[in-house]
Formats: sequence, structure tokens, C-alpha cells
Amino acid sequence: MAKKSKGKREYVWLQCTESGDLNYRTQMKTSGGLPEKFKAGGGLKKYSPRLRKVTMHKVKRS
Repeated sequence: MAKKSKGKREYVWLQCTESGDLNYRTQMKTSGGLPEKFKAGGGLKKYSPRLRKVTMHKVKRS
């Protein structure tokens, strides 16, 4: 049997808030809106190769 799809997913970019670079591309579930951690004004702390440190990244839809 084939696997059932778990809902619609969308590719989004994670943009560094300090340098403005689009460093990461990831998938997010689109049904139900964005997860709570992105709505609360936060984002994800990810490594920025240009700045060589961990910075806050926010979602940028293409």
C-alpha cells in the first residue's frame, strides 16, 4: 500500500535577521497556518555562515 500524505507542505526559506541572507530551505505544514513558535515573534536560532555565529532566522515564503 502507498503511504497517505499528511497534508499539504510548502517549502520556505529561513532568512537571517542580522545579515538578510537566505541560509536554509525547509518544509512546513501549510494547513492551520504557521507553527506557534514563529507567530510569537520569534524564529529559529540557526548558524549563519557569513557572520560565523548563531543568529535568529525568520520564515520568508517564496
